Amino acid sequence: MTREERLLSAVIDAVDTLVDDYDLIDFLQTLCHRCTELLDVAAVGVMLVDQGGKLHVIAASDEHTRLLELFSIQHDEGPCVETYRDGTARLDIDLDEPDRTAGFPGFAERARHAGFAITHALPMRLRERTVGVMNLFGTRRQPFTETDSRVAHALADVATIAILQHRTLVHGNLEQAQLQAALSSRIVIEQAKGILAEHWQTGVDEAFEGLRRHARAHKLGLTRLSRQVVAGEIDSTDIQHP
Repeated sequence: MTREERLLSAVIDAVDTLVDDYDLIDFLQTLCHRCTELLDVAAVGVMLVDQGGKLHVIAASDEHTRLLELFSIQHDEGPCVETYRDGTARLDIDLDEPDRTAGFPGFAERARHAGFAITHALPMRLRERTVGVMNLFGTRRQPFTETDSRVAHALADVATIAILQHRTLVHGNLEQAQLQAALSSRIVIEQAKGILAEHWQTGVDEAFEGLRRHARAHKLGLTRLSRQVVAGEIDSTDIQHP
């Protein structure tokens, strides 16, 4: 199986989680193994943040004590802590370079002692929300290529999708939640159409076209713009008649 086929398989597995009952830990363990195959790294772990802002390992490519200890000490220092705090990926961290490990010397020493030479930390995020970090370790000082970086980010995104989907299922029925959200959005759009139609003394079709054009021109979501119109946060005169 080629690298592209293995990556596609990982993505398909993630899509399956959107419709099937699945075990999150098992899925993430499998994804960690896929990472080691696709990126030629020795070990991978997925860390999630708790309500107190502390990172905890939830899945790893293996359960060796040396690896789990590297995750457990990242409550206070380590590339994962820094990546979670600012949402920025940290790639190609040579564990022998003091300049690259200045913020976490204790972690770097433990990682070297465990036999690792390089590490990478990627944020698991959706828009502005970071839910955790994916941590990768290599035994050779071999930096990621541009393709490696894209693949790593894609796998971190896959893990994020699975985690957020699981949380949605845990806290309520997904289909019902989606339906209710869609209905709520539709209601507010209809209200905004009515406001514009009355202001313009025109039909609701033209009002909707005006809303849609304004939303696209200002890079706003249609529902968001409609809420602003209904709440009076935007003057209807600011929206151009189509």
